[in-house]
Amino acid sequence: MEHMGIESGRLQFSWVSSAESTKFVDVVKEVTEAIKALGPNYSFAKTQAKVA
Repeated sequence: MEHMGIESGRLQFSWVSSAESTKFVDVVKEVTEAIKALGPNYSFAKTQAKVA
């Protein structure tokens, strides 16, 4: 994914059963903290078009 401008820590996969609600909450918290720690991804930031 890095060749597309996505840092390796920004994409995470986890298997959570519908019966594992507490695991789902834990996974969401962990992923959210990891993404916030990385900060903004400016690779995909829109720039204003230059008008002639």
